[in-house]
Amino acid sequence: MNFIVISIRKYFFTFMFLAFTICLILFSNNNLIAAQNGLVLWATSVVPTLFPFFVATELLCQTNFTYIMGKLLNKFMKPIFNVPGEASVAILLGTISGYPVGAKVVCNLKKQKIISKIEAERLIAFTNNSGPLFILGTVGIALFKNKHIGFILLISHILASLTVGYCFRFWKKNKLEVNFRETKFNSKLTPLKISDIGETLGSSIGKAVSSILSIGGFVVLFSVILSILENSGILNIITSIFTQIGIVENISTSIITGFIELTNGVNLSAMLYQNLPLLSILITSFLLGFGGISVLLQVYSIICKENISIKPYLYGKLLQGIFASVFTFILI
Repeated sequence: MNFIVISIRKYFFTFMFLAFTICLILFSNNNLIAAQNGLVLWATSVVPTLFPFFVATELLCQTNFTYIMGKLLNKFMKPIFNVPGEASVAILLGTISGYPVGAKVVCNLKKQKIISKIEAERLIAFTNNSGPLFILGTVGIALFKNKHIGFILLISHILASLTVGYCFRFWKKNKLEVNFRETKFNSKLTPLKISDIGETLGSSIGKAVSSILSIGGFVVLFSVILSILENSGILNIITSIFTQIGIVENISTSIITGFIELTNGVNLSAMLYQNLPLLSILITSFLLGFGGISVLLQVYSIICKENISIKPYLYGKLLQGIFASVFTFILI
């Protein structure tokens, strides 16, 4: 038995990726349609809402914006979130830009030795959020056909994020860290010159394109994974388990789908609005707060390079989903 367990651990990903490849062949027709739908969803909803913010975020990171925010907000950030004032940049950009900008900004702050590893873990728990354009435009107007629902979801999302941030101020609070700052941070106060604008803009667009393509890859890939789960019967088995405990099939399908991939899950939950309006909005609010496994893997691919633990992110997003649903219910 020990030998079997060791073998499974050793070759788990090999067998999993092999099974995925076989399923791509077995369900090729349905997978093609799923990939096309994922690509259309990304191109028509994700790119228009996120790409401009990605460019704007990259441009701000090339300026002394971090230093200015640190000076202005240091006296608020430390007592509320137990992080330095410069970390407010991660909160601001992570809130207005959408996934996974918050994670990228946190990693940049740690790389520049502005924050420590523990402070990065506190920040990663609540600074990676759905952007306002995605919530208001894609979810509120495009899916629910109601801008008021979009505003309720956005306010709940921000309140939940800040609540999680306050909770995580106690994360490893009593654990001492060695001095991580080699030199005092001064944010390179040299302002941008007009001659540098072209190069800075080109670099920012290039990084934004890379980020948006990465998100598109995850959306398409997880659309195909959802198609495989549906056509292989695995999704039906999971749904039937939820049905046994009294959860309607359409509801359980939207929740499971949203746990795997946010955009497709929110799309399904919005379809419940006509028959179950309150429940539809609450499920959507939870999914927006949690973000899904697809976003989790995007974040992990970024933070693992800086040796930042994924655990606070996972705990934080689960809490944020719960808090967001509670705040949404109260607002409604």
